[in-house]
Amino acid sequence: MQLLKDILYGVNIKVVVGITDVEIDFLTFDSRSATQGSVFFAIKGVVQDGHDFISEVCDKGCSVVISEKEVEVKAGIQLIVVNDTHMALAIMAGNFYNEPSKKLKLIGITGTNGKTTISTLLFNLYSKLGFQCGLISTVVYKICDRDIPATHTTPDPISLNRLLDEMVEEGVSHCFMEVSSHAIHQNRTEGLTFVGGAFTNITHDHLDYHKTFKEYIEVKKKFFDQLPKEAFALTNEDDKNGLVMLQNTKAKKRTYSLKSMSDYKAKVLENQFSGLVLNINGNEVWTKLIGDFNAYNLLTVFGISQELGEDETEVLTVLSELQSIEGRFEYIRSNTGVIAIVDYAHTPDALDNVLRTIENIRTKNETVFTIVGCGGDRDKAKRPIMASIACERSDQVILTSDNPRTEDPDVIIDEMMEGVDAADFKKALSITDRGQAIKTAAIMAETNDIILIAGKGHEKYQEIKGVRYDFDDLKTIKELFIKLNK
Repeated sequence: MQLLKDILYGVNIKVVVGITDVEIDFLTFDSRSATQGSVFFAIKGVVQDGHDFISEVCDKGCSVVISEKEVEVKAGIQLIVVNDTHMALAIMAGNFYNEPSKKLKLIGITGTNGKTTISTLLFNLYSKLGFQCGLISTVVYKICDRDIPATHTTPDPISLNRLLDEMVEEGVSHCFMEVSSHAIHQNRTEGLTFVGGAFTNITHDHLDYHKTFKEYIEVKKKFFDQLPKEAFALTNEDDKNGLVMLQNTKAKKRTYSLKSMSDYKAKVLENQFSGLVLNINGNEVWTKLIGDFNAYNLLTVFGISQELGEDETEVLTVLSELQSIEGRFEYIRSNTGVIAIVDYAHTPDALDNVLRTIENIRTKNETVFTIVGCGGDRDKAKRPIMASIACERSDQVILTSDNPRTEDPDVIIDEMMEGVDAADFKKALSITDRGQAIKTAAIMAETNDIILIAGKGHEKYQEIKGVRYDFDDLKTIKELFIKLNK
């Protein structure tokens, strides 16, 4: 329980109607959960505006309303008018939970691709180094050995600060957190204290939300602009927008790369299905991860560990022991030698990286099958691009459903087909049912052939017409290999 006047610290307030010496025991932006003793935040969302529910929460007896408009409220209910309720929510949530981000080392990872792998590798690395760790990722939230199902890449500010508070209570010293562009834009991370941040890359994604690529870049940059001078800002110098992230940051500027001079440098010496051999800052290390994109991920992890003061030799030793992340270039080999790879690649750049990795490893005597779709109710511009990349870098392509959500999956596939050149029509199939698409590739594949199942990775469902059905790419291909005696 907190006093309203205490949790308002740092909020840009325009008008106060009522008193601030009020006890508060609950924060919410969901009108359905507003009760006596609660603060209701009227948040303008994409679909609904919380201001439309103010009279409803007043009827439920909530204690305080935080609004961007001066509205009528019932007697006895306090109204606080602010410039931005998203911002107020983030700041007040931090205050309500006694600023837990200041009580541990919070590291944020942002960029289009690699966030989940890097944050998870960091969690695994630091756990093996003997630290009590927390993880906030697309796949799962973790407090030491305890898993909590992830709802968003970056949770809302109330859930986020509550989660960090739990971590502090359980003795967590380091928390590794994916920071999505949506979260930055919606001020979900406002008020958090980061000891460091890392930028992976920026490519075509989320333009349904950000509208322009320039806006997408600026949103990512905002995260680094807000880092304190005591923090570090680590960026990928090989990405053409990497140094842009550092332009206005007050934090200590650090870089990493595979292709240019930087603070942390790596070179790929060997790249096989058995793993990578890297030279990292003059040290040769073998790892179980595969592909140039994972060389970047591992280098980012190494750079962060050095900025946090860990022993170089100890870190490199543990990095060589770490396994690949679920749904990220996760592969199996059938009894007859067919290789199936499941990867979360759902952006043009990610798909291109995975297929280039396969291209670099393959002998050219096998057939590469790519099964790929695009999500519904998301950025439509990337659909033909995804199909074009798949056709360019594969021998056979099957366009299928991903998570069509509320859209017609056949329409999504038709829009992908627009990216298939006439010369590639013979290599491109369209099979709407994802299970049938995977089965078709499994039947066609022969010894040493490679099947890439892209787009869903770790996900264990398909969302069709608003309903989530059980579906697991890796489980599906494993069962097919057994059934088909592959």
